[in-house]
Amino acid sequence: MKKIFGAITMMLTATLLLTGCGGSQSAKAQTIEGVGSGKHGDIKVSVTFEGDQIKDIKVNDQKENEVLAEPVYNELKETIVNGNSAEVDVVSGSTATSEGYLAAVKDAIKKSGISLAAVKGKKKVAKLDDKQDYDVVVVGSGGAGFSAAIEAAEAGKKVVIIEKMPTVGGNTLISGGEMNAPGNWVQKKLGITGDSVESYYEDTMKGGDNLGDPKLVHLMAENALASAEWLRDEVKVEFLEDQLFQFGGHSYKRALIPVGHTGQEVITKLKKKAEAAGVKILVDTKADELLQDKSGKVTGVAATYKENQEVKFTAKDAVILTTGGFGSNVKMRKEYNPEYDERYMSTDTEGTTGDGIVMAENIGAALTNMESIQTYPIANPKTGVISLLADTRFDGAILVNQEGQRFVEELERRDVISEAILAQTGGYTYQLWNDDIDGISKTKAAHEDEYDELIKDKLLVKADTLEEAADFFDIDPEALKDTVEKVNEYAKTGDDKDFHHRGGLVSLEKGPYYLEKAIPSVHHTMGGLVINQETEVLDEAGKAIPGLYAAGELTGVIQGSNRLGGNAITDIITFGRIAGKTAGNL
Repeated sequence: MKKIFGAITMMLTATLLLTGCGGSQSAKAQTIEGVGSGKHGDIKVSVTFEGDQIKDIKVNDQKENEVLAEPVYNELKETIVNGNSAEVDVVSGSTATSEGYLAAVKDAIKKSGISLAAVKGKKKVAKLDDKQDYDVVVVGSGGAGFSAAIEAAEAGKKVVIIEKMPTVGGNTLISGGEMNAPGNWVQKKLGITGDSVESYYEDTMKGGDNLGDPKLVHLMAENALASAEWLRDEVKVEFLEDQLFQFGGHSYKRALIPVGHTGQEVITKLKKKAEAAGVKILVDTKADELLQDKSGKVTGVAATYKENQEVKFTAKDAVILTTGGFGSNVKMRKEYNPEYDERYMSTDTEGTTGDGIVMAENIGAALTNMESIQTYPIANPKTGVISLLADTRFDGAILVNQEGQRFVEELERRDVISEAILAQTGGYTYQLWNDDIDGISKTKAAHEDEYDELIKDKLLVKADTLEEAADFFDIDPEALKDTVEKVNEYAKTGDDKDFHHRGGLVSLEKGPYYLEKAIPSVHHTMGGLVINQETEVLDEAGKAIPGLYAAGELTGVIQGSNRLGGNAITDIITFGRIAGKTAGNL
């Protein structure tokens, strides 16, 4: 009996141990790596599972824009973990990064072999008090909004920035970030002399067909260098110390270039400075309506937070609108200029829909120059996104058509180049440069992700010979060679007999060569609100609307009919600061 009892005891013990092991195994944590393709290359994540539940997601490697990626790696992670599923919506404004992140998580799930348990999402939606009281409310978080907020906060005001998108930065973030400033420190280092406030003023006025307000354009020119120095010294933006761009329409190389050749450097540092100054920043907060008291003074903003909570932001002193233009609003573009319809893509963020212009117009603000819409001549034919790789155009790259011939001066105004491109076969162009020119511009290293994307999509070819480059895009090789021979001759003599290239052509004798296909894409809307030198928004009678100020692309009195390259950052920083200082003195 003792033997039988002992055997039974051993069997029961073994069974319990096996059962225990089985239960432990089912709940045992395991971490699997997944990979997805983001906007700027592979995104690698580690997904931790416990049983059939996702418990954590960590990003191991990525090259995404850190500002655009922030809500993806935080909010999207929370949504996935809470819902135990990667079948979720992308973050607006960060689509490519979201898709890459989700693909990486799904890759890890697939590799794990786990069937995830169905869990009803328990996403917590943050709430605000329905009434928020501030001295200054800034609407929009691009360069103008941050500049205004910082200046007002440093003057002692209680300031909030509200931004409708999930991320800050607006068009400033995705721009090249270059900034015109006559007489800047890099010009002095490079030995560039002769530039002046007056020269810059004249270039800007002429570039906009003299339709800009002379007083305001002069104000921008006079303050351009101080604005650049403020970014460098106070905001700690790093600019390249040995390189400048000469954008089309400018008489001199005067555009400072931020480290990384994008606006990410500018926005990241502005955000850090604003937070240090005590500025409250709220994203996913859409301004719907400007509030006024009985006297007509603007006293705040009615907004929607996280798509479902109505919040009133009161502004004791000022509301400053810095919401940008309307380049991504096709309906609004067609209303003011039917030419720019659905046929045109846009380089702008999807949040660039003219909200501030509409809100101000609804309370009587005057609009001007609304028909003036600019296209950027060199954009991706597939996505409409601006090609920063093609900034080689400012250092000697040439434009040719399907016939292999040049057809416009490469440093002409953006509108002139765009119109010339649209008049060519197919309405597109090719940009040609070599390693010597890339050595000057350094855009291949700065925009490696764009380079890889264009190669993958067969919109760019690297070729050892001109014949090879021409064959790739079905261009007549002999015609392209003839064009390049002319360019090489003009580069030697310094005299471009065909188009009088103002920067001087560069020899294309040596390969390897880069040939990129491009189209014009809507880039900037010059029209908008009428403001004065204090950035007060004016009504149809020319009187200031009390309590309302504006700066940046939603104003219509600076750029005239056409904005010269590098002027946007100068504009938004200069007038953003003026708006903030004006509000700070109230």
